[in-house]
Amino acid sequence: MSNILKALEAKPNEKIPQLSSGDTVSVHVKIKEGDRERIQEFKGIVIRLRKGGNDSCFTVRRMASNGVGVERTFLLRSPRIDKVVVERHGKVRRAQLYFMRERTGKSARLKQKFD
Repeated sequence: MSNILKALEAKPNEKIPQLSSGDTVSVHVKIKEGDRERIQEFKGIVIRLRKGGNDSCFTVRRMASNGVGVERTFLLRSPRIDKVVVERHGKVRRAQLYFMRERTGKSARLKQKFD
């Protein structure tokens, strides 16, 4: 049974590095508009990572104009992701950073983790 499940799994996207909660990332996504295709950048903080084979995903949150928070979930194995650039690692003590939804301004910043 497990051989059948492994055969149906999508191959991992090599352009996605090792991510963790609190990382500030820049996700480059392929957007299809009619017959043209372009790359759109989504820059923010990883607030959630879900691991589970084909269904593994990560959620990125950013602040849009007028202080409106925007969250977007990306599949880790998606071929639509062109590349992910980790700009800085945040120092966090939780796996899910849902408390960031209520934060604005200076309190919405995370300390940088130096390795």
